[in-house]
Amino acid sequence: MKILRKLAIGAAGGACLLALSAASLWELDRAFPPPLPAELTVSTEVQDRDGELLRAFATPDGYWRLETRLDQVDKQFVDMLVTYEDKRFWDHGGVDVLALARAAGQFATSGHIVSGGSTLSMQLARLIEPRESRSLGSKVRQMLRAIQIERRLSKREILERYLTLAPYGGNLEGVRAASLAYFGKEPKRLTVSESALLVALPQLPEKRRPDRNLKIAHAARDRVLTRMVSSRLLGEREAARAALDDVSGLRRTLPALAAHAAYAVLPKAVPGQPLQLTIRKSVQEGLEQVARDAATKLGPRLSVAMVLADSRTGDILGEVGSANFFDASRSGWIDMTKIVRSPGSTLKPFIYGLAFEQGLVAQETLIDDSPVDFSGYRPKNFDMGYQGDVSIRQALQLSLNVPAIRVLDAVGPTRLMARFRQAGVNPILPVNEAPGLAIGLGGVGVTLRDLVQLYTGLANGGKTHTLHDGTEPANAERTSATILDGQANWQIIDILSGVKPPEGALQRGIAYKTGTSYGYRDAWSVGFDGRYVLGVWVGRPDAGAVPGLSGYVSAAPILFEGFVRSGLATVPLPGKPPGMFSPRREDLPVTLARFGAGSDGLVQATVSEPAPTIIFPPDGARVDLGTNSADASPLVLKLQGGRAPFRWLANGKPLTGIDRRRTATWQPDGAGYSTLTVIDAAGRAASVKVFVE
Repeated sequence: MKILRKLAIGAAGGACLLALSAASLWELDRAFPPPLPAELTVSTEVQDRDGELLRAFATPDGYWRLETRLDQVDKQFVDMLVTYEDKRFWDHGGVDVLALARAAGQFATSGHIVSGGSTLSMQLARLIEPRESRSLGSKVRQMLRAIQIERRLSKREILERYLTLAPYGGNLEGVRAASLAYFGKEPKRLTVSESALLVALPQLPEKRRPDRNLKIAHAARDRVLTRMVSSRLLGEREAARAALDDVSGLRRTLPALAAHAAYAVLPKAVPGQPLQLTIRKSVQEGLEQVARDAATKLGPRLSVAMVLADSRTGDILGEVGSANFFDASRSGWIDMTKIVRSPGSTLKPFIYGLAFEQGLVAQETLIDDSPVDFSGYRPKNFDMGYQGDVSIRQALQLSLNVPAIRVLDAVGPTRLMARFRQAGVNPILPVNEAPGLAIGLGGVGVTLRDLVQLYTGLANGGKTHTLHDGTEPANAERTSATILDGQANWQIIDILSGVKPPEGALQRGIAYKTGTSYGYRDAWSVGFDGRYVLGVWVGRPDAGAVPGLSGYVSAAPILFEGFVRSGLATVPLPGKPPGMFSPRREDLPVTLARFGAGSDGLVQATVSEPAPTIIFPPDGARVDLGTNSADASPLVLKLQGGRAPFRWLANGKPLTGIDRRRTATWQPDGAGYSTLTVIDAAGRAASVKVFVE
């Protein structure tokens, strides 16, 4: 009985001692927690629209340390890491007693360290609290910290922190930075050889880094492969094949794309959260390479800027602010996509578009290309020559200056500027000057972004979208507006799609326009298919003159190469809208046969002329406008003769307003027969009966 009582007392005392020890450890754990911040200090990442890395910025202490999640890393690499470093990682509580006993036994028998007993949790403890020496006290401290870490973090979280903080040589920390630097790719799909090297590096990162000690790195990788075979994670043949792979001695720079946009979005950075742009990485890579190659060919001090946008959304998929951000000779730090410059002839399509909209011209309307004086303003063609009579189509395709100014004089510079502002673009005029005819030839300031935004309207059926790339404030307004009506817009597309590609370029089914500013300071080319718009600027950032610089010779080849290297599939240009009237020259009514000099640009009717005649639609015509669909097209009405202004009626009901133009549009209520009537200023009328379906 006495023995049992003593045993009971001893057990109770031991239990009390254990309880006191546990309580003490609990209090110590609470009093001295491990330094585990909720968010690690990592590099700020700028990602593309799909989450791919465009550019990273080093941490304040100068390290490339990219946050890493397990789903960003190859599973086989993780399996190899755990097998090599801590095979019972998923089972122990921070300290592997068996591994420590093995290491101690090996040390006792050999007199030196044969293998370590550190778990991944202990290694993480060393990474967050670097030790000053490899003493027994330091090892015990790591063990205690590892136990604390295991109480606070899941196994997955421990692995992710290790993969983010592990040293890989120099200022590389974490497996993502190492994989990008040594292999040029994210660690999502590593080869067996690459995985083995990344497993080996953190033990002796400076000694084994392949960019400085290639043979040592090679041998370390092979040791990992041998261990994987003995652990039965790899077969002998698979390991042998991996051992034949070369170990590259090259350290690459981390991705450094979209420099200007990346620096612009940097103020929005939140610790631990990547920044995202609308850019697509593959597009950006292609455009930057095109810009670098082109600048090299163009010569010193010249730079290239490019913007590629999705016309349906306004998303910028690629933007190059300069040929080389770090090239001081080209002022590479200046983002030339946002600098105001003279656009040359690139605004001409919108001049003609308004003329089509107002019924002033048809594609085959003749216009005089000869010297002219507009109250002292005497425009001249780029080549200083004149063509005489040309069609509107030829005038725009050849980018003749005199015809464009004749049409702008009829359309009105103020109306053109108002349409630009309606589309969200505010061209810069000289101080205290009203819009004048010179804006048609580049006498106004716009940015490359402005120009691309205007052209998104041409690619998108006449509707523009505000461009955005992700650098804008969160509350920035995104608007859409109509730059041209659908039928006028198609006329411009049809003309520009017939412009001859630059020499050596492949026809990609795009429409485009070039421009050269006064004094050979800026060369432009803007092109589009049925969805994407690409704008190119070439010139000197200091606005210096460059003899021989021109849009067609200097910028257009870059445009076509940019479309190719963007990797985007060509989207077909839109077809002719229903009800579109595109007569041949011999079929033009007298009022559209030649562009006149009247106040509205038309050949003016006289009192002696006969009553007006409706030339489209013809009497008795059947017109398919798709009235049964949700987006039925309006019917374009055109007349000849008569005297302005005109009033139109449909089935006896007047259409809105009185117009001096000889064209109008009518949206029928539904299918069936309708009677259309026009009345001119002299009270003369004409009618046609049509069947709409």
